Amino acid sequence: MTGRSRGPRFLVFEGGEAVGKSTQAARLAGRIDALLTREPGGTAVGAAVRALMLDPGTAGLDDRAEALLMAADRAQHVAEVVRPALDAGRHVVSDRYIGSSLAYQGFGRGLPVDQLRRLSSWASGGLWPDVAVLLDAPPDVTAARVAGRPDRVEAAGVEFHQRVVDGYRALAAADPDRWAVVDACADADAVEAAVWKAVITRCPELAVVAPGPAGPAERPR
Repeated sequence: MTGRSRGPRFLVFEGGEAVGKSTQAARLAGRIDALLTREPGGTAVGAAVRALMLDPGTAGLDDRAEALLMAADRAQHVAEVVRPALDAGRHVVSDRYIGSSLAYQGFGRGLPVDQLRRLSSWASGGLWPDVAVLLDAPPDVTAARVAGRPDRVEAAGVEFHQRVVDGYRALAAADPDRWAVVDACADADAVEAAVWKAVITRCPELAVVAPGPAGPAERPR
């Protein structure tokens, strides 16, 4: 499985809860004039899936049903948002993608990771990111950042979230050419600098068109 070798880049941010993915995705998208999107929730279908997935009232959702909902969201997201933008020559930055299914439903929930990988590859039409940035921080650090009442996933427990973090680290270690691991415990500006260094190491052409930080990027409507 490989990313795309040329043309517009598809970059994704991965990591556990409250590690700063949304902030860093927006900063990177603004810097390289990319379309900013997310999973779940990057489409109208995805927004409905997101509401269902995060609703504490759906605590009894079966693990396989959860994985299939994520796959459905991904299929619609790629078909409606990601692939059209790439085909039009636009870089795309996504807050979460396939790595989240492998980490959360695989390592976290205990479903077979290889089966989830095949499911995600099918749902996405074989579209894998050029770079996956893992914002890495232990759950005991990020738990303090969760504001208000935790959603269904945030409330899954420390052991679950530790499995997710360990899973992300295993995924990154197994594919270092695609994955970049960045310490998310630092302040946002330091994380941004580390992310940028990791991205241009893997996609050096981006440094030519984006010499410095830019304003906020757009999300798809």
